[in-house]
Amino acid sequence: MFKAVVTINFKKSILDPQGNAVYKALKSLGYESVRDVRIGKHIEVNLDVETKEKAEAELKEMCDKLLANPVIEDYYIEVSEVEA
Repeated sequence: MFKAVVTINFKKSILDPQGNAVYKALKSLGYESVRDVRIGKHIEVNLDVETKEKAEAELKEMCDKLLANPVIEDYYIEVSEVEA
């Protein structure tokens, strides 16, 4: 069995209104070191497949079809083997 973590964020060229609101709030609280904030999604998926390569291929397909919008979002997949 494999556990995957999918991280989805807006592409750098896409405005992130939530990230901008958090950025402004942090600045107003006095956190002057903050330079940028981007808000994304964190999705965990458990897969019962034979190989890590199969898990990665299925996850890429899931992201392209449902989990992410490839036009405005980038995604990163991390897969690790876990005991069933």
